Amino acid sequence: MHWWRSWVTLSAGAPEPESPISRQASRASIVSNTENERLLKIRNRIDSIDRELLRLLSDRAQCAKDVAEIKESLGMHSDFYRPEREAQVLRGVKENNPGPLGDEEMARLFREIMSACLALENPLKVAFLGPEGTFTQAAAIKHFGQSLQAVPMRAIDEVFREVESGAADYGVVPVENSTEGVVNHTLDMFVHSSLLICGEVELRIHHHLIGDHESLDSIRRIYSHQQSLAQCREWLDFHLPQVERVAVSSNGEAARRAAEEPGTAAIAGETAAAIYRLPVIAPSIEDDPNNTTRFLVIGRQAVKPSGSDKTSLLVSSRNRIGSLHELILPISRNGLSMTRIESRPSRRGMWDYVFFIDLGGHLEEPAVARALEELEQQATLFKVLGAYPKAVL
Repeated sequence: MHWWRSWVTLSAGAPEPESPISRQASRASIVSNTENERLLKIRNRIDSIDRELLRLLSDRAQCAKDVAEIKESLGMHSDFYRPEREAQVLRGVKENNPGPLGDEEMARLFREIMSACLALENPLKVAFLGPEGTFTQAAAIKHFGQSLQAVPMRAIDEVFREVESGAADYGVVPVENSTEGVVNHTLDMFVHSSLLICGEVELRIHHHLIGDHESLDSIRRIYSHQQSLAQCREWLDFHLPQVERVAVSSNGEAARRAAEEPGTAAIAGETAAAIYRLPVIAPSIEDDPNNTTRFLVIGRQAVKPSGSDKTSLLVSSRNRIGSLHELILPISRNGLSMTRIESRPSRRGMWDYVFFIDLGGHLEEPAVARALEELEQQATLFKVLGAYPKAVL
């Protein structure tokens, strides 16, 4: 029995062997503790970076206030906003961005920082084609940031008058869409207006069908701007061919009516849907997925070169064979790129037209200046509408 007592003694004193499950749990616990320590270190690092960001942002805001005081002392009351300077900063952000945030996202962050700092100097009052919720409002915010004082106007001509009178510092108006072409009302306003183009905004347009409906069957009428109705024509013809389509002054106005009138819906953007608390029935119903609208920023002051600019002109020539060719020849002769040309009736006589031309470059650049001098000699009507930075965002 000696062997039995020895076995019992050894068994009683020896620890039980560890099961595979226990070993896995032990290793998981060690790994978990290690990862938790890493997370804690990273969070502490984030807290430290946030404190440094707060300090740096406060320093930048103080610099903006100091700049405002210097300008006030020099009597520079209208020189707070510098479009060329902001374009240079945003381009620099995109060029020097180390990642992992994308260039556009980083530029938008800096856009908002500059907007908030500028508001400390002098909050900008910006008129736009309203009411609230239009794509023009979205374009104004994209260009000036959230800290602007946005003023909705009922029509494009009212935006021009608001800026001309000095009631607003700048205005934002649509000028062309990649699908439907130019906004004629905007071009026509430049014929007699003294305002200058100070900037441009390119906005990717996503049209949503919005309204308080559980299905398409209950919709009897759709409101939207005529351009939006045209940009969604194929979708509407396929899904809602019998529904009445009513063009109104803006998509914001369309959303307002859809919120008040039973049986109606609107085609508008996310901003309008949020403002008027309308559910999205069908998202992104535009026929062209690359649908983009270009907006112009209008103001009273000329803009200095930014390094990547456009110059816009309004010109006319005698109604004879070859006159248009002669008119634009100075552009190619000086090695310039003509990025756009549009014609509109001049209203000075039958079949008499004016041409709206966009050139690459700033009017203070030698090649552009030479071309403009030659062009002015050829034209019966010549007007520089503005030289301004190309769209950055």
